[in-house]
Amino acid sequence: MKIKIFPPLAILEQGNRDNQEDFIYPLNGRATSGDHLFIVCDGMGGHEHGEVASQTFTMALAEYFDKHASGDEILPDKVLTDAIAYAYRKLDNMDNGNFKKMGTTLTLLYFHRGGVTAAHIGDSRIYHLRPGKRLLYVSRDHSLVFDLYQSGEISYGEMKTSLQKNVITRAVQPGEENRVKPDIIHITDVKPDDYFYMCSDGMLENMDNDDVFRLFSTRDSDNAKRDRIIEATRGNQDNHSAYIIHVQDVVTEPIDGRKTVNEETTARCNALNMKPVEKEAVIQKIEPVDDDATILSSSSSATRRKSGGKKKTLSWLWWAMLIAAIVAVAAWLSLYAFTGNSGHDDAQQSVEVTGVQEVRPIKPIPHHTQRQVSATRERHSQATHDAGASQQEASSVASSPQEPITDNSGNED
Repeated sequence: MKIKIFPPLAILEQGNRDNQEDFIYPLNGRATSGDHLFIVCDGMGGHEHGEVASQTFTMALAEYFDKHASGDEILPDKVLTDAIAYAYRKLDNMDNGNFKKMGTTLTLLYFHRGGVTAAHIGDSRIYHLRPGKRLLYVSRDHSLVFDLYQSGEISYGEMKTSLQKNVITRAVQPGEENRVKPDIIHITDVKPDDYFYMCSDGMLENMDNDDVFRLFSTRDSDNAKRDRIIEATRGNQDNHSAYIIHVQDVVTEPIDGRKTVNEETTARCNALNMKPVEKEAVIQKIEPVDDDATILSSSSSATRRKSGGKKKTLSWLWWAMLIAAIVAVAAWLSLYAFTGNSGHDDAQQSVEVTGVQEVRPIKPIPHHTQRQVSATRERHSQATHDAGASQQEASSVASSPQEPITDNSGNED
């Protein structure tokens, strides 16, 4: 593809600082629509010679690209990484051995036949905007507060007010054994009227992503948008610098059979893809419910576990009631078998309660009591039998004729 741009616009403000540590390329006021390379570097505040680091690294990159790259060809990643290695060596030569190393951030855009290559280190930013539609790319800050936000330790708003907001986790510094590497993505979804906005963090003291998007979505001219940004950042404390690059036209064409892929939609370095992790949203897997396995947060899974526990308790209660009913029926049947008569007085008794006859089962009789009752019944039956025999005998004597009573002498009484 061939990307044609309007004349780029630069911003370079010192803010309320004693010196300017930001450095941009092309140099302020020298950019043209024929340029392909754009760089914004922010010298590390509080470190010695931050302005030396930003200028040295920027000009070394520009020197290498001028010799080894062409906007009419696809930019290989190796050219970019070799350019960064070359700039590191240049910066090493400027190292004075001080304990506090000088350093700088980096944002870089290169427009070429394959699209746009973006690279960054630190907390200076790159935006790709489609006015009135959406943000397509926002580079992820290599900063402590952004890491805390992404892990859910602080909110998005707290990043601005945190005392650690100026602590960065990546920076270009000389004399380092392990060189810090940039995040690199390849952008091919470029359309006419898109904007690329690259800026140091000082530009964002009083602006957020929504403010940037709204400003570029207005119908103002590019110069008017630049003026509005300068006015909005007039009272900023830190150095603040930027480049505004407005796409005029895009001509697509075959690229020697090679297919390019737009990486900004899925790039991990796209801050739009970095959602914060809530502290209490610990992901857990719980057992399937209603034949569906579910992944829930801790609060949801707790609710689901509580509901499942209630169902389990009710299930055991029904089983307990069923077993108790079976035992009661078995006991009643045992008592019925013992008495031989379900309507016997020993098995039940009736009580009149407000005109309603209530039948109350008698408690089962213990075995030793049953034996005593059985023996008593046997004795009672024997006594009744003996009494009946005696009564019968007396009746027969009374009904027979009276015979005289004689003694042994045979005399009558």
